[in-house]
Amino acid sequence: MNLTELSNKITNAPDLDFGNIFGEAFELFKKTWGEGILMLLLSTILVIPAVLILYIPIFAAAASGIPESSIEAGNLSPWYMITFGLLFLPVMALVQTIVLGLTAGYYRVVKEKDLGLGSGQANMFMFLKKEYLGKLFLLSIMSLGIALLAVILCYLPVFYVAVPIGLIPIILAFNPELTAKEILKASFKLGNKKWVLLFGLIIVSYLLSSIVGMLLCGIGILFTSSFVYLPYYLVYKHSVGFEETDKISQIEATEI
Repeated sequence: MNLTELSNKITNAPDLDFGNIFGEAFELFKKTWGEGILMLLLSTILVIPAVLILYIPIFAAAASGIPESSIEAGNLSPWYMITFGLLFLPVMALVQTIVLGLTAGYYRVVKEKDLGLGSGQANMFMFLKKEYLGKLFLLSIMSLGIALLAVILCYLPVFYVAVPIGLIPIILAFNPELTAKEILKASFKLGNKKWVLLFGLIIVSYLLSSIVGMLLCGIGILFTSSFVYLPYYLVYKHSVGFEETDKISQIEATEI
C-alpha cells in the first residue's frame, strides 16, 4: 500500500466507538498478554546495554580518582558533562530504535493472534534486521526531535504529539514499504483523525493497567503494561484494515 492509498483509507475511516474499542482491547489482551510480557522483557534486556553507555563519563571519573561524593553530587569536570551531553541524544536514538523495532514486531504478532492466522511468520525481531535499521534509526531521530520541540514549547504540545508518535510503530508494522517520512506523515494523519478517541483510550488504559498492576503487588505492572499498546492496534485495524480481514469479509459475503 502506498501513501496515497493509506491516506485515502484514513480520510474515509469510519467513526469508532470508545466502548467497543476498549472492550475489544480487553478481549485481545487475554489472547496476547504473554506476547506483551515478552516484548517488554526483550525491550528491557536490549536497552540496558545501550543505557550503560551514558555511564561511561561516570566510570571514567571514578577510574580517574575523583571522590565518590563529588560524582554523586554531580560536581564533575566540564569535559565529563560535555561527553555525557554528546552521548545522550545518540544513545536515546539507539534506545528508541530498539524499542520501535520490537514494538512493530509485536504488532505483527498481535495481528496473527487476533485474526487467528497461525502462520508463525511474525516475530518480535522481524524489524530489527539490516534492511530496516536505517529506517528505524531515522524514525527515532524524527520522533525524538518532535518530542524535544514539544517540550521546548512549554510541554503542552507534548499531549498532542504523543498520539501520532505512538502510531509510528503500527504504521511501520503494516506498511514497511513506506519511507520514514511517509510513515511519519501517515502517523500524524491518523493521529489527527482519531486524536480524541486515542488520547482517551490511552489515558484510561494506562490508569487501568497501572492500578491493576499495583494491586498485584507491583510486579503485576509487567503483566498489564502491554494493554496500553492495544488501542493503537485496534484503531488502525478498524480505520485502515488488513488485507486478511478484507479477504475474510469477501469469503463470508460469498457464502451468504
